[in-house]
Amino acid sequence: MRVMIVSLLAGLSMAGTAMAAGETLEPGEEMPGGAATHTKAFNRDAFSHFSANMSFAKEMDFKVGNGFFRRLWVTAPSSTKAADGLGPLFNARACQNCHIKDGRGHPPESGEEGVSMFLRLSIPAQTDEQKAAIAQGRANIVPEPTYGGQLQNFAIAGHAAEGRMNIRYDQVPMTLGGGEKVSLRKPTYSISDLGYGPLHPDALLSPRVAPPMIGLGLLEAIAEETLLAQADPDDKDGDGISGRAKMIWSQEDGKLMLGRFGWKGGNPTVKQQSADAFNGDIGLSNPLFPANSGDCTSAQQACLDAPHGGDAQYGGFEVPANVLDLVSFYSRNLAVPKRRDAGNAEVLHGKQVFHESGCASCHTPTYKTAQRADLPEQSEQVIWPYTDLLLHDMGDGLADGRPEGMASGSEWKTPPLWGIGLTHVVNGHTQLLHDGRARSVLEAILWHGGEAQTARDKVVALPKADRAALLRFVNSL
Repeated sequence: MRVMIVSLLAGLSMAGTAMAAGETLEPGEEMPGGAATHTKAFNRDAFSHFSANMSFAKEMDFKVGNGFFRRLWVTAPSSTKAADGLGPLFNARACQNCHIKDGRGHPPESGEEGVSMFLRLSIPAQTDEQKAAIAQGRANIVPEPTYGGQLQNFAIAGHAAEGRMNIRYDQVPMTLGGGEKVSLRKPTYSISDLGYGPLHPDALLSPRVAPPMIGLGLLEAIAEETLLAQADPDDKDGDGISGRAKMIWSQEDGKLMLGRFGWKGGNPTVKQQSADAFNGDIGLSNPLFPANSGDCTSAQQACLDAPHGGDAQYGGFEVPANVLDLVSFYSRNLAVPKRRDAGNAEVLHGKQVFHESGCASCHTPTYKTAQRADLPEQSEQVIWPYTDLLLHDMGDGLADGRPEGMASGSEWKTPPLWGIGLTHVVNGHTQLLHDGRARSVLEAILWHGGEAQTARDKVVALPKADRAALLRFVNSL
């Protein structure tokens, strides 16, 4: 019922979704990004194509944006003034280093330095002013006093990296319906080789894997009122699902807006998400986050005093406004691939199991995007992202214990599922969830708790054939 109400508000005919228990392929379901969906080969470049409905005149903007997304930044000062200003502390030298092939990052292998995954850092609010800023949505966190908002494991020459992320996995055996046995891996995180002294005694750590980039502009184009209408924070309908809207301050618009991007909804727009990543991950100033030293703190004076690349000819920023706009345009227009085997009988049965198990209560299948003159490729498209973009309590198993803005330490934003079945093709692995602990779609489901516990238990109890059909459906998205 919740999914039906949401999609009616989005202006869609719900004839197909109302019959979700039936094994039917609904109109447009094979094209999850609407007219923006690409139909090119399902190979390693499957996440790197532009919106299929993009005008020829804009293709150059996309390609130039891609160039900046892939650019390797260098230390300032440099003769390459348009590309200097890296760090001094950083997690990657290019956006593409984290979002590999515009896809999903992964935990580091044994002995490997993490690049597409890092640790977020913060401390509990200490003052009334800090508490008020978080409560009002004007701040997400209070940074750790010495190390800032994230652990940066790389540094330019002459500076010490902040430290090294360590992961230990313990095995958690489980038996599923039909006697199938699986083993989940439970991670524990720590930091070694701290470069600037001890962490605050109340420091909070949370891992983050870089998510795939496809369909971001389409998610941005869903009307905010449509998404807010899905929220049921007090569970008034009694279905056990209490999605909450994460409201956060928009640096562009100067007002509170729905947090749509980031694992806990930390940013409201693609542009702000891009600007935040430039600053925090690579150490580059830009019009929305103007600190030339990135995430460096007052305890890292050498970092603050280091030369930067904020030249006057670029407005004093290392990433000037036009470059930020091009990268944002590129990020908005990475197209969602066409579905695979959407009409297959087992896939359609898996769709039925998906709905009957309650998965669609959070992974809302479909919307119609708003009319947006500023987003022509994303405007008025019927899309199938399988997310409500709301916060949900996912239970103790997935809790990181680190609140972020209005999100608690056990809440996560529902990630979209489109493209999930191509992760192994694009990125060569199937490591899922915010920290890559799950090695398959099944393991990701089995980690669900809290509001998703009932749905998860139904999946556990399924006959093996039904569970296989469910997994094949999800992997067809």
